[in-house]
Amino acid sequence: MKVGFIGLGIMGRPMSKNLVKAGHELVVFDFNKEAVADLVSCGAEAAENGKEVAQKCDVVITMVPNSPHVRAAVLGENGVADGAHEGSVVIDMSSIDPTESKAIGGELAKKGIEMLDAPVSGGEPKAIDGTLSVMVGGKKELFDKYYDLLMVMAGSVVYVGELGAGNVAKLANQIVVAVNIAAVSEALTFAKKAGADPELVYQAIRGGLAGSTVMDAKAPMMLNRNFKPGFRIELHIKDLNNALNAAHSISSPVPLTAQLMEIMQFLKSEGYDKEDHSSIVKYYEKIASVTVE
Repeated sequence: MKVGFIGLGIMGRPMSKNLVKAGHELVVFDFNKEAVADLVSCGAEAAENGKEVAQKCDVVITMVPNSPHVRAAVLGENGVADGAHEGSVVIDMSSIDPTESKAIGGELAKKGIEMLDAPVSGGEPKAIDGTLSVMVGGKKELFDKYYDLLMVMAGSVVYVGELGAGNVAKLANQIVVAVNIAAVSEALTFAKKAGADPELVYQAIRGGLAGSTVMDAKAPMMLNRNFKPGFRIELHIKDLNNALNAAHSISSPVPLTAQLMEIMQFLKSEGYDKEDHSSIVKYYEKIASVTVE
């Protein structure tokens, strides 16, 4: 299948490489010329803009930072909509505000262009090994048609509902992940402050009800002082901001999300926003005057 791919960042680059490895013809665009050159060296074709990508491909995947970037890539000057034809499909795999997914999809529909919102979870490591979790909103027949394409980049691809539902699921995911990391941070900081070995406490509780994928991914990073970003604090701030906005628009209270946003704002003020979100532990270390290691 000939596929367009716009957005070759920390997630988009490995995702697009997996599509090439699977034998798909890929036409790529990004403002980062080095990233484009990297994909071309793997066998992809470079395009000058989103319009050219859409002219050459019936399906275009977008993987960009936030709502304004999706709107610009799809509906902006020389964007996908300028080059697409009736029956073209946009699969937006960015994590954005679900109300914007619906709005952008509505604009595309006026031109006969279909859209799925298909945000991902798993961070850079799972993008590299092709085991992301993908949450998809849109028409079920479109989901069925492109399920195999999405599975090239994923370990699971789940249909959630109408357009926008994919990003609702992603925001729910980000709430759970943020609160879980904070809980792990709080627990290990408590263990250290109480005089116990946090590594042994982690090993003791990970096999019980407290154990989780998040704990197993992030506790070792905290203990080893490894905050190399798999998913940056600044990106989680973006997601929680979208979650707060979406929740407030429907009067759904999210007090834990609000608290985590303030913790992450503290980390940003301390210069940790480019680090992995496991750096949440640094907030607890600061207020408890201990180091979890």
